[in-house]
Amino acid sequence: MNKKLHLSWLAIGTVASAFWLTGCVAEDVGEEGAATDLAAAAPTTEEMATGDVAVKIAADQAKVGSLDTISVTITLTNTAKHPVRLLNWYAPSEELEEDLFLVQTQGQSVDFIGPHYKRPAPVDSDYVTLAPGKSVTRTVDLTQFYDFSQTGDYTIRYAAEYLSQGKKQPVEIQSNDASMWIQGHFVAQPQKITNGGSSSLAFSKCDATQSNTLTQALAAAQVMADGANNYLLNTTPSGTPRYSKWFGAFSPNSWGTAKSHFVAIKDALDTKPMTFDCGCKKTYYAYVYPNQPYKVFVCKAFWTAPMTGTDSKGGTIIHETSHFTAVAGTDDFAYGQSAASSLASTDPTKALGNADNHEYFSENTPALQ
Repeated sequence: MNKKLHLSWLAIGTVASAFWLTGCVAEDVGEEGAATDLAAAAPTTEEMATGDVAVKIAADQAKVGSLDTISVTITLTNTAKHPVRLLNWYAPSEELEEDLFLVQTQGQSVDFIGPHYKRPAPVDSDYVTLAPGKSVTRTVDLTQFYDFSQTGDYTIRYAAEYLSQGKKQPVEIQSNDASMWIQGHFVAQPQKITNGGSSSLAFSKCDATQSNTLTQALAAAQVMADGANNYLLNTTPSGTPRYSKWFGAFSPNSWGTAKSHFVAIKDALDTKPMTFDCGCKKTYYAYVYPNQPYKVFVCKAFWTAPMTGTDSKGGTIIHETSHFTAVAGTDDFAYGQSAASSLASTDPTKALGNADNHEYFSENTPALQ
């Protein structure tokens, strides 16, 4: 698997109120209370460029047994002369929430097997702000998030990038490589899917009202998937407004890729045994494990979303279904309509691999031909 680099939600903006190194963070304050002095001065934050944040990574153990935790320590340092802020999930601690690491053994990248989330727009409390010259240091447990089933030597690198609005070149953030020898860890194998499947609907940790809402949401998702599938099957392949908005520059191959994705999404929603779990308490919409079809964990934002339209319940189910390796194997390179549209115009290949682009193509609000 090629490493999918993404930091689409990394945000740089004006610091109105100083969130100086908030959250579970080890702060490097320097001498004579420098962090406090900088907070009082509150210099204006500028657009971050490649090189503004330096990342160092170190393995916590040189050799790791089959039952041991595989963990690394990362330190992110603001090397710029202005404050920068980044989202908490890009400075992970006890729970990794993004595919932030390039993990390799024998020269090959291993799969990220952790959850893929759909998130709402971030709020100030979601950010960690780094003053100039300051750092955050966090220990990250990777054990359950990457495929370490093979015994051998591994290299692990923090590797991410993001594309700013209106920019053509992404900002890249990468660390050094950390090396360790790892004895193979057990990894649950993907569920084997047979042709045809069996249509059923199950619920876990859901009350009667939630189950009824999810039944309606699945029906809405099926209608959206039908509409997207019919559009791609029956429209003459070309750079139509709807296609170009969400998948970028037209080519026969890219149209074919989008079509194959929606054939698979429709098939999954119509014929596969879907399970919805209502136990998630996070502020996100939902998440899935890509190698565990067809179970969707719904979170707090899902329940307040509209049934149809932009960022809807039905659209969220399409977003999450597209993540399954057995369906389209999408990633999360960008969240939100603005970022997804920008991704389509700057990198059509990534747009075809981005879950939100599939959701917005399906929701088609505002409607495009």
